[in-house]
Amino acid sequence: MSAGSATLERELASTRRLLWGDHIKEDVFRRWAQGFQFSPEEPSALIQQEGGPCAAIAPVQGFLLKILLSETPGHSFQDLTSEKCNSLLVRAVCTIISQCLVSKYNVAVYRKNDTEANTSAGNNVSAEEQSCDAIDHFHRRMEVHSFQTLSEVEAFYTRNIRILKDKYGVLLLLYSVILSKGVSTVEAELAELSDPLIHSTYGYGSQGLINLMLTGRAVAHVWDHDQVVGGLRLRGIERQNDIGFLTIMEHMQYCTVGSFYKNPKHPVWVLASETHLTVLFSLERRLAAPETAGESAERIFRSFDPEGNNFIPSAALQDVLCAADLVSEPEYVELMRRKLDSENLGIILLSAFMDEFFPGCERGAPDTFTLHHYNGLLRSSPGGRVVYRTGRAALLECPMHAATTDPMLTCLQTKWPSIDVVWDDGQSPSLN
Repeated sequence: MSAGSATLERELASTRRLLWGDHIKEDVFRRWAQGFQFSPEEPSALIQQEGGPCAAIAPVQGFLLKILLSETPGHSFQDLTSEKCNSLLVRAVCTIISQCLVSKYNVAVYRKNDTEANTSAGNNVSAEEQSCDAIDHFHRRMEVHSFQTLSEVEAFYTRNIRILKDKYGVLLLLYSVILSKGVSTVEAELAELSDPLIHSTYGYGSQGLINLMLTGRAVAHVWDHDQVVGGLRLRGIERQNDIGFLTIMEHMQYCTVGSFYKNPKHPVWVLASETHLTVLFSLERRLAAPETAGESAERIFRSFDPEGNNFIPSAALQDVLCAADLVSEPEYVELMRRKLDSENLGIILLSAFMDEFFPGCERGAPDTFTLHHYNGLLRSSPGGRVVYRTGRAALLECPMHAATTDPMLTCLQTKWPSIDVVWDDGQSPSLN
């Protein structure tokens, strides 16, 4: 059913402003104007033509992998047919849209003119687009179909897979997500922010857009729950997510990623550098297990040990106990400080801390496991071939982050402080 009311026109105009701001830079729009296309060398890996649309492509890739890992354990990814990969794409897109549902599913489509309908699929430019502003052309020819159930949406995309795979597929998904959730709802979740979801100069997606695609909520922060900062209540992630999120910006102390993102339900994480999003995943299901109490306390202890020395100043003990939700009354802290620093050296060793509070603590995650990394950006892929890169990971006795300059390892150590990875081809994959 086509929805063509004045209300819809206002929603479309508001969605356009929410995404782009008052003015859309032609170069930024052009970089986002691509469809979801699979790599010839890696049947289930999506290609990103240029910088910008990773804020949509990486979450879709993440959910696609979550579905694939849940249903085909042990199977070779190279055996996937194009029909299977199209099905995975549709289901991943439907998962993202379903998280945003308020009352009905609104699916944006691009209505081709006769000239375009007769051209081959892909990123072809019609004569009409060449003779007028491509941005206005795209918005003039957009229409919206409304559905009551997710199965109807899935059937619609399956019948009309070109909606996703043709030139404007990525943008049409963004519009569908916001129109299904409602512009006013998205604006309310963004509360304290006024910038557009797509950066007007550089074209990258905001954290609010990334969170919307990953969780269905356009909140601006990545910590758990809400936090009060300077008298303002700032919204974070409200529950354990299906797939996770890690960012090198946490290592730089620009943000704090909460446990809901670090410990998702499935072993799939979107990784963020300063400018790009990629995806990390594993077939090892135990990596998705929630942190044990001991692992949580060890992570907190290490956060007070930024140099990776395996000890903290004795004066920091109360802060560590408080952050770990352990008894932190001054009298008790002083008793523990004398016990754990019996020689009065002014430091408390990690091993002594763990033996005292979590004796015999077992790890939820294995000590060694295999990781796979996806970077869809053609220019960042060796030889211009988008394929999954494989590495062998180990959790070491001592954290490595004081010594590494590898951005990939730095990012992974925000979740696994003692991780080291040997990549099969000898080179660490690019986060950019």
